[in-house]
Amino acid sequence: MEQPEDLDRTTAGHTPDGPGDGNGPAFRVDIHGNATGPVIAGHHNVVVDAHHGSTVTLLMEGRRPRPVRRDRVALLPGRRRPPLGRERELAALADALAAGGPVQLWGPAGVGKSTLLRHAARTLPPGPDGVLYLSAAHRETGDLAQEIFEACYDTTGYLPSATELRRLMTGVRVTVYVDGAGGDADRLRELMDAAPDATFVFAGRNRALLGEGTSLGLKGLETAAAQALLESELGSRLAGHERAAAELCAAAAGAPLLLLRAAALAREDGTGGLVLPRPGTTAELLPLLLDQLDAEPLRVLGLLATLGEADLAPGHIGALAGVPDASAVCGRLAGLGLLAATDTGYRCTADAVGPLRQRFPEPFPAERLCGHLAEWAALPDTPPARVAEHAAALDAALDLAERAGRPDLAVRVARAAAPALARALRFDAWGRMLDRGRAAAERAGDAGSVAYFTHEQGVRSLVTGRRVVAGVLLAEAVVLWRQLGDQQGADAAAGAQQFAPPAPADGGASAPGDLGPGDGANTPSPDGVADPGPATDPGTTASSPDAGLSTDPGTTAHAPTTDPGTTAHAPATDPGTAAGPGTTGHSPAPDPGATAHSPAPDAGTAPDAGSATHGSVPDGGLSSGSQSGASGHPVSHDGGFAHQPGGGSGPVPDASGTAVPPPAGGESAGLAGSTAGGTQAGAAAAGGASVATTVMTVLAVAAAVTIGGVALKNHQESQEREATPTVTDLARGRSTPSPSATGLAGTWQDSRGGMYTFREAGPGVYTVTGRSMCGEVLTTRFTQRGSGYYATQPLYDVNGGSCGRRLGYVDTTITILPGGSTARLVTALPSDAGQVRCYSCGSSTLTRRS
Repeated sequence: MEQPEDLDRTTAGHTPDGPGDGNGPAFRVDIHGNATGPVIAGHHNVVVDAHHGSTVTLLMEGRRPRPVRRDRVALLPGRRRPPLGRERELAALADALAAGGPVQLWGPAGVGKSTLLRHAARTLPPGPDGVLYLSAAHRETGDLAQEIFEACYDTTGYLPSATELRRLMTGVRVTVYVDGAGGDADRLRELMDAAPDATFVFAGRNRALLGEGTSLGLKGLETAAAQALLESELGSRLAGHERAAAELCAAAAGAPLLLLRAAALAREDGTGGLVLPRPGTTAELLPLLLDQLDAEPLRVLGLLATLGEADLAPGHIGALAGVPDASAVCGRLAGLGLLAATDTGYRCTADAVGPLRQRFPEPFPAERLCGHLAEWAALPDTPPARVAEHAAALDAALDLAERAGRPDLAVRVARAAAPALARALRFDAWGRMLDRGRAAAERAGDAGSVAYFTHEQGVRSLVTGRRVVAGVLLAEAVVLWRQLGDQQGADAAAGAQQFAPPAPADGGASAPGDLGPGDGANTPSPDGVADPGPATDPGTTASSPDAGLSTDPGTTAHAPTTDPGTTAHAPATDPGTAAGPGTTGHSPAPDPGATAHSPAPDAGTAPDAGSATHGSVPDGGLSSGSQSGASGHPVSHDGGFAHQPGGGSGPVPDASGTAVPPPAGGESAGLAGSTAGGTQAGAAAAGGASVATTVMTVLAVAAAVTIGGVALKNHQESQEREATPTVTDLARGRSTPSPSATGLAGTWQDSRGGMYTFREAGPGVYTVTGRSMCGEVLTTRFTQRGSGYYATQPLYDVNGGSCGRRLGYVDTTITILPGGSTARLVTALPSDAGQVRCYSCGSSTLTRRS
C-alpha cells in the first residue's frame, strides 16, 4: 500500500506524543510472538529456528488456541491538533459511516488525507464494538488482517487461517480506519472480507472502490482556511500581508504541505516586515528549504532519502546519521514539510525523495546501513514487533545492497530479519524477506543461506495452506541441507515435509489440502502444481512503494536446483514400485539423455492404481521423517531421544532407490500427503465424511517426528479409485551388510532414510518410541505372533487438516524376511472398520542397519 504522505501542522511532529526512541508509542498493540518458543499458524505449531530452519507439528484438537474476544477495541492514532477548515468534509465522512460504509477518502499527496483520517478516528462515533486505526504503507493484506485480529482478540502467538479468521471476525462490528490504502480494489475487498461485519474507511491517493460505498474526494483548503493555517504558523507577523497570503494560498491550491513550506521560508526584511515567498516559486520551495539547512539535518535527510518512503525510528536515525538528538532534528524537519512523522518514526515526504536524491547522488553506505539493521534485528532482546514495524526499511536496505553489488549484505539482513518477522506473525513480510533472501544468497554463492531460505519458504507455504508448493520446496531443502552435512536442518525440513500432499495425478485438480488459507481450491497450473491462489504473485520479490495493497510474494516456488547427477526431485523407481500419486505433477517427462533431475523409471514400473486419487500410498504406517532420503542419526529436539549409531549423513544418495522423492512421490508419502495436508479436499469430496490417520510411534530421523499414518474416508466415494500398496526394497542395487538375525531388536531403515530403533522389552516383545505427527511422545509395543510382530496404532480424525479425536486403531505387522536383513511392514484396517477407504494402508520394506 502507499504511504500516508500529506502533512499539515498536525502531522509534522509538533506534538508531545510523536515518535519516540523506536520502542513504539503507547497506543500501539504489541505482538507477543515468543522469540524462543513456538508460534501457531492455523493448525500448525511452528518453532522458528534462525539457524537450521523451523520445525512443524500438528496441533491436537484440544490444544488449539481459543482466542478470547475483547469487550471493546480502541486502537487509536496519536493525538494531534485538529485539521483546519475540514468541518464540512468531516461531517460528510460521519454521514457516510452512518450509512454503513465502506468509505474511501482520496486525493493528491499533501492535501491532508492523513490528518483528516486520524482526526476522524479519534472524534467520530466508534463502531458498536470499537474503533482501530492502521497504516497500510508498504504492508500487505494478510498482515493488516492479522493486526485487526490481534486488536479484536486477546491471543498470543496465533495466526488463524483465512477461513478461521473470517469465522472469528464475523459479528465484530468495529470501525477500521486504514491510512495509505491506495491501489488495487481487489486487495481492499480482500481486507474487508477478512472482517465482514466491520466498517472500513480507507485513505489513499487514488479512487479505487468505484461504485462501492461512499467516495469522498479531498481538495485543497479554501482560502479562509488556508490563510488560517498560515496564520497559525506565522502568528501576528501576517498582519498587513493578507493579500500576499491570499495569492500564495491560491498558487499552492490550498495544499497544506506547500503552505507549511512557504511559512517556513517566510522571513523578515530589514525593517521588520514579513517577506512571503512569491506565488510563482511554490514549486521551488523544497530546494530553497534545503539551501537553508546545516550539516546535521542534511545528514538525516540523506539517510532517509536512501530509504525512499520507508520510515525509521529516531534511535536508528541518530546512530546512523551521527546526530545526538535525532528526535529534535527530525521534528524540525517535519515542521518544514520535509519529513513526515509516523507511529514508528520518520520518513521523507513523497515529493521530497527525488530532489533529495539529486542533492545527495551518493546513497548512504550499504555496509553501514545493512550492518546496523542486521545486528539490531538479530539481538535477542529486539522485540519481533519492532522488526516488523521496520519491514519497509529492511526492504530498502536490501535494495541498497543489491544496487551496491553486495548480495552478501542482503543475505545478512534477510537472515537476521526473517525469523523475527515469522515470530511477529507478519507472514506477508516474512515471505517477501525469504524470497529476496534466497535470491541474494544464490547470487552470493551462500549455499547455507540458500538451504535456510528454501526451508523457510517451504514451511511458510505449508502453514499458509499452499502445501503442494511446500512439498517441492521442502524436498529441495532436505537435499540442500544434506549436501552441507547439516543433518539437523535436513531433519527439520523432512519433518515439515511430512505434512505436504501429493500432487494431482491428472493435472486437472488441485492436490488435496492445497486449498490455501481460504475456503476454496485454487486453480492448478499446467505443470500440476496447484496455483497458490490470488494472494500469490510468483513473479514478485519485492513490493513497489506504489503498488497499493501488495500481493503475497512469499509463496513463489523456485525451481529446485541440484548438482549434476543428483536425482533429487524425480528418483528412479525400482521394479515393482508403483509410481506414487502426484509424481507427474512435479516431475517432467523423462529425457532419454538427461538423468540429473528426471531419471526414467526402471522397466517394469507400473503406474499406481491409486494415482488418480487425492490420497497416497505410504509405507504402511512406518514411514520415516526423512522424506527426501535423509539418513543418519536420529535427532532429538526435545532432549528425549539420543543419537543412534549408524550411517552418517554422507553424500546425497544416487538413483538406486534412495534419491529424494517428490513431495508426494514414492512409497512413503503416507500421511505426509494424504492426511495432514491433504484431507480438506478429500473431506469435501466425500461430502464431509470422516478422514482419519494413524500415527506410528517410531523414532524417525526427521527431528524425532514419526510420519506413518492411515487416512480413511467413506467407501462409497473410494470405490471409484482404489489404491494399490507398493513395495520398494532399499537394499536393491547396494551392498548392505547382513547382520545375524536377532529378532526385531536393532535399528532399521526404510526406503527414505528413516531410522527406527526397536528395543527388546521381554521375550518376543519389542518397543519403539518417538514423537507422533500430532506432537505426542508415544511408545508402540510389538508382540511376536508366529513369524511376525504385531502392534496397533491410534487412529486420529484429521478431517480439518490437523489431529482431532482418536477414532480407534489399525493393525501393523512386521515380518522379518529370510536372511534377517530385511523385513516387510504391512498396515491394514481391522476387519470391523466398516465401509471406509484407507488412504495409506499398504506395505513397505525395511532394511536392518544394526
